[in-house]
Amino acid sequence: MYGLKQAPRQWYERLSSFLLSHSYERGKIDKTLFIKKSCSNIILVQVYVDDIIFGSTNENLCKQFFTTMQGEFEMSMMGELNYFLGLQIKQLNHETFLSQTKYCKELLKKFNMESCKESATPMATNCYLDSDDKGTSVDQTKYRGLIGSLLYLIASRPDIMFSVCLCARFQANPKESHFSAGKRILKYLQRTTTVGLWYPTNVSLNLVGYSDSDFAGCKIDRKSISGTCHLLGSSLVSWHSKKQACVALSTA
Repeated sequence: MYGLKQAPRQWYERLSSFLLSHSYERGKIDKTLFIKKSCSNIILVQVYVDDIIFGSTNENLCKQFFTTMQGEFEMSMMGELNYFLGLQIKQLNHETFLSQTKYCKELLKKFNMESCKESATPMATNCYLDSDDKGTSVDQTKYRGLIGSLLYLIASRPDIMFSVCLCARFQANPKESHFSAGKRILKYLQRTTTVGLWYPTNVSLNLVGYSDSDFAGCKIDRKSISGTCHLLGSSLVSWHSKKQACVALSTA
């Protein structure tokens, strides 16, 4: 299966057809998420190629799902979720903590920053990166490797998202100033290796969203940069940083 280019697509079609035939509904936003409701209970199934995470408000639904899947496919039950695609999950009685501590340490080791000087912030407040045409060029492959590694880390680290996305714009022709900004993020990670996302139980389910943008933050095309975050109760569930598509002439 792994040697064929079309194998993942064919496997997904096979698996999704099976789940849909058993009264599961496909997620409207995330097409790899499947949901099934039974009376007042719900079971969620998240698929990543041949790895499947599932959880329910009723333990019997989990057992039923496992029995159904094992009757159709060759699969094994790995037990409670602890580690998945670089994410470390620590489940306690009244809270769940997600982090990428192990991946973060491996990243620092990969770029020889294990014993670097720590930084209190991922980027200086007066740091305005531009194309820096007169600057000294750096190894493009190494810079892209750094940015790619950092982009994977923002799955649990919204605190570095703005800085990483800003550095990611200069992958075509990176300069020393851009690489220095990337190393500054690594120095910040050295100080905050164990930082992650905390999800307590028994909290209100009010959805609260915050948004903000700077004014002409990009020094190349004068476009503003927007940032948003959404919290379900006290739990952060969504965040992004993105350059706006058009140029604003005012802050309104």
